Amino acid sequence: MSSFDSHDSVALVTGAGRKNGIGKGIVDALLAAGARKVYVGVRNRAASASIYPQQDGRVQLVELDVTEGGRAEAVAGELGDVNLLVHNAGLFTGASALGDDADQRREFEVNVFGPLALTRAFAPVLKRNGGGAIVLLNSVASHFSFPLGASYSASKAALHSFTQALRRELAAQGTHVLGVYPGPIDTDMAEKIDMPKTSATEVGRRIVAALRDGEEDLLPDDTGAQMYAGFRADPKAFERGLAAGA
Repeated sequence: MSSFDSHDSVALVTGAGRKNGIGKGIVDALLAAGARKVYVGVRNRAASASIYPQQDGRVQLVELDVTEGGRAEAVAGELGDVNLLVHNAGLFTGASALGDDADQRREFEVNVFGPLALTRAFAPVLKRNGGGAIVLLNSVASHFSFPLGASYSASKAALHSFTQALRRELAAQGTHVLGVYPGPIDTDMAEKIDMPKTSATEVGRRIVAALRDGEEDLLPDDTGAQMYAGFRADPKAFERGLAAGA
């Protein structure tokens, strides 16, 4: 089991342009753990500048839309010192299985193909820098279809499967792969979900700790962990319960 110490690391965290988001919690946790530099991937650098005040040059904003063709290779060429890649960018539209095809495609572009393109571009960078680590923000809904977003759940299920594949395919170059499976977190995305929520700050801390401890799968909040335990105990009963509450 490999591990990754965030102290003195150089990270790229995608989807970190919201003040109240998991990305911001991860950036703060990495800085607190002694990261040397954190590149913060945002869609609009000017709009996100106020979220990240100058911290001795340790934080650098990078304009990055994970769905933009060719941008992954360009960013990988620019950020040759990265040894930690955190895929946090995500999209939730609420599309059902029979819902809007355009929304479903957008979710898969952001939640699946974006992380894959960026990983493909940065794999050689991580290898040159000693292997490093990759963190993929999946979801507890990677394991079952959540009624509020069937398409989102399907995209996260696909990302979960790719997480397992990437762990296998990148093992030879010494890259540690951590899959993170949160339930509802206290962020803008989950503000309408009436369930107990863990703070994004705490999720960030637990991700840093999981990397340090060499974990491969992390359920970073109590609500998500309870849902996953219920699913594992009796998958069909859990599925029926979700359907009844839809």
